[in-house]
Amino acid sequence: MRRSRPIVVVAGLLVAGVVMLAWTQTWFTVHLHAGDAVTGTVDADGAAVVPSYTALAIASLALFLAMTIAGRVLRVVLALVEVLLGLGVVVSGVSALRDPVAAARGAIGQVAGVSDLGAVRRVVTEVDVTPWPVVGIVGGVLAMALGVVAVVVQRSWPGPSRKYGAATAGAAADARASAPVERDAVVDWDDLSAGVDPTTLDGTAAAAADDQGGTGGAVAGPVGDDTVGSTRRRSDDDAGAERGAP
Repeated sequence: MRRSRPIVVVAGLLVAGVVMLAWTQTWFTVHLHAGDAVTGTVDADGAAVVPSYTALAIASLALFLAMTIAGRVLRVVLALVEVLLGLGVVVSGVSALRDPVAAARGAIGQVAGVSDLGAVRRVVTEVDVTPWPVVGIVGGVLAMALGVVAVVVQRSWPGPSRKYGAATAGAAADARASAPVERDAVVDWDDLSAGVDPTTLDGTAAAAADDQGGTGGAVAGPVGDDTVGSTRRRSDDDAGAERGAP
């Protein structure tokens, strides 16, 4: 059952191709009264008789391709849509077979110069039906059957969502791990408590200083600056006292 997915998908693509092929072929050969048209026969192909076939076939192609990457619920929805698409093919083909003159009215009207259905019927003497309408209808029936089969067997198909979801979660975790630490008042206070100046060290340097015990140049720098400043002030005071001395 797990190997049924490629079989169903390939079969669906072939059926859609059959429907598209039937759409391109001649369905009816219509014979007209002599003198009522510039030609005595009109070949009506599927494009003129059942123009909806091309849209239905393309939709069926896209649907079966989507089944290869869809999850379980979406596969059921797509399979049911395929049943409806096949039903549309069957209904269109049967309607054309039941009334070939009405189905080929556009092609006949272009040759006979009439557009009204009653006038079109009056210039037609005979209609020859080719096998292609039956081929198109059979394609629709097979599409419906494949939709039903897909609903039943898709439960055993492996879904890609778990693998893709794990990869996405892993990428998100890596992004969070590599993201820089946002500084705020709490982080700055923790750095100050550890003896680190938050204005000169980033999160990495602060962590390194914390690992070393929070002592070293970061603390010695300010102390040294204060000592030098005090010595300089004492020197200035001594020089001023000498200048002011008698």
